[in-house]
Amino acid sequence: MIWAQISDSVPSTPMELLNSASTVTKVVLLFLVLLSLVSWAIMLAKWLEFRKVRAASDTFTRDFERARTFNEVVDIGRRLSSTPQARLMDRARQFMDEVTPALGATPGRAAKFSGSQIEALRLILDSETNSARDRLGQFIPWLATIGSVSPLIGLLGTTLGVISAFMGIAQSGSGNIGAVAPGVAEALVATAMALAVAIPAFFGYNLFAARVNRIDTELEGFGTEVIALLVREGRI
Repeated sequence: MIWAQISDSVPSTPMELLNSASTVTKVVLLFLVLLSLVSWAIMLAKWLEFRKVRAASDTFTRDFERARTFNEVVDIGRRLSSTPQARLMDRARQFMDEVTPALGATPGRAAKFSGSQIEALRLILDSETNSARDRLGQFIPWLATIGSVSPLIGLLGTTLGVISAFMGIAQSGSGNIGAVAPGVAEALVATAMALAVAIPAFFGYNLFAARVNRIDTELEGFGTEVIALLVREGRI
């Protein structure tokens, strides 16, 4: 008889639990759902972006390894203009076209760029590398923010659920499970929802941050190879 009374008062399905939840708890859960949608949208967009960049960069690298002159690499960059490497090559080409070599040509050698000019080129390539990193890393910090904030929002929902449980005890005048269960269930749902939002967001942040760091390292190495190519051509 007691079990029947408890069963009637305690929600038996997740939908019944959500329908019987307090308004504040529903707002908390709705906000967590919105954060989850945002985080998954960011992860999907970044996955597609990195997939495209990775494929184009691999093609650029293969063609770059077969190139023998600076102009050949410039042509590769024009053909694969969507890659970060192509943007670096475009900045290097602009520098080479706009800057007059400090060391003039002599009967024994062609005009060459001075050490200070090469240092300026290095700074330009580093600046473009940082810009590429910023473009690829756009919205990724949001994943860290969502992963950090979600547990706190879930804690708020948990606290409200516990408060609801104590109010149920106060209203019923007893501490039986039928009075406590709805509030405790609300608290557990809020906690579980917060973890369901935070865990994928943190995972996505670490994954994409590692990919950005990898591409950043590759671009720094590519900038050095561009300068080495200019050395081989005798422009430096």
